[in-house]
Amino acid sequence: MNIAIAASEAAPFAKTGGLADVVGALPKALNQLGCEVKVFIPKYSVIDEAKYDLHYEYAIGEMPIRVGGVEWPVHVQRSTLPGSTVEIYFIDCPHFFHRANIYTDDKDEGERFVLFSKAVIETLQRLQWAPDVVHCNDWQTALIPLLLKENYKWDMLFSDTANLLSIHNIGYQGLFPRPIIQAGDLREDFFYAGGPLEFNGAVCFLKAGLLFSEIISTVSETYAREILTPEFGAGMENILRTRERDLFGVLNGIDDDVWDSETDHHLPYTYSANDLEGKLKNKAFLLMNTGHEFSEDRPVIGIISRLVAQKGFDLVADAIDDLMAMDAQWVVLGSGESEYENLFTAMAHALPQKVWTYIGFNNELAHLIEAGADMLLMPSRYEPCGLSQMYSLRYGTVPIVRKTGGLADTVHDWDEQKAMGLDNGNGFSFVDATGNALSTSVYRALEVFKNKPLWHRIQMNGMKRDFSWRASAKKYLELYEKAVARKRN
Repeated sequence: MNIAIAASEAAPFAKTGGLADVVGALPKALNQLGCEVKVFIPKYSVIDEAKYDLHYEYAIGEMPIRVGGVEWPVHVQRSTLPGSTVEIYFIDCPHFFHRANIYTDDKDEGERFVLFSKAVIETLQRLQWAPDVVHCNDWQTALIPLLLKENYKWDMLFSDTANLLSIHNIGYQGLFPRPIIQAGDLREDFFYAGGPLEFNGAVCFLKAGLLFSEIISTVSETYAREILTPEFGAGMENILRTRERDLFGVLNGIDDDVWDSETDHHLPYTYSANDLEGKLKNKAFLLMNTGHEFSEDRPVIGIISRLVAQKGFDLVADAIDDLMAMDAQWVVLGSGESEYENLFTAMAHALPQKVWTYIGFNNELAHLIEAGADMLLMPSRYEPCGLSQMYSLRYGTVPIVRKTGGLADTVHDWDEQKAMGLDNGNGFSFVDATGNALSTSVYRALEVFKNKPLWHRIQMNGMKRDFSWRASAKKYLELYEKAVARKRN
């Protein structure tokens, strides 16, 4: 099967979040399943051409892409995803993409991704490569299904091409003023109250993708159900309910070339489920380097996150006195809203033997916390998928999470499972979005930690789960087949 994957970012070339990890890893797993995959992202100025061995595509040359009545010169560069033969194409238009940030608040943000969407299609035309499925991701590429069915329907190259749109976060919808219709050569008669392009009085790229794609996916089964409700649907729940039969959840995978406790080159000590001695040594190393006293019997709770209310740090703030009274050490890595940055910075100053805080991003430290901590706290108010909890499970670090989205699909509360007569609990979770519910779950985890054989059992339950992209890619392949069947029947 031929799969074209279009997205606004891909690791390691350009990354702001989990979308990049998906686009950097899923194509390689699909390739291993026998698919021919081509990936398309914009050529941002932050992408190092020499480091990633980008080459100008002379066979394509210059493409004039019309946006806003102007034909912008577009070139294409090509490379491969690291560790694979999967080709990745970079749409290069300096006027739109050579900026300080990947995403902007500039007035032409809509035009930037109109151009990208058109350029993906016209690159496929010049390659004369017909995908069975175009896999679009989030609002930045959500116009592609509409463009293929309307603006480019004359080209028989795409007569059998189906579309799948993945929602990575329903809160980002691509809303723009009405003039984007003319700028993008979109159909005026699609914009009316309740129409295919209209949402709350604006032109909505994501809505177009939801209505013109054969299949819609999101990044966990629970999130697929949640976004059908007013609490999580960000106003789009009614639109999604009209497509409920075509909406599926597929949990993101993790790149086990990068996240594997047995081979992780960021760690001073590697280890496996069969021998956790290295994990204890990593804990000692982590505490030594954060100025904490090491004790095998005192748990370390890690936080690796954006420090924002969406990630549940308002709940942490509400519970901070109770949490600090517990016998545990805290290692915090992240950045975000000043309120929560200041909270953890203040805690580190007030309780230096209990709390250590690093404001910013540090990849090596993230790996060390995953390996050296005993627990990881993720109290998100909503979490479409989440990756850190899967890293934790693989590293024998027990997650404490709010039961939502992908966290609910991956973390199974030990006490809840035990009450059901099951022995497969791998973490601790809470439902109510309150500080009390959070602190109660942390307290439960600390109490179980005292029972070393029981704690080891919980660690093993997590470490034996397969969160690799191999499992997720098989599910995506099934969705691609559904999309093709919908298109051709």
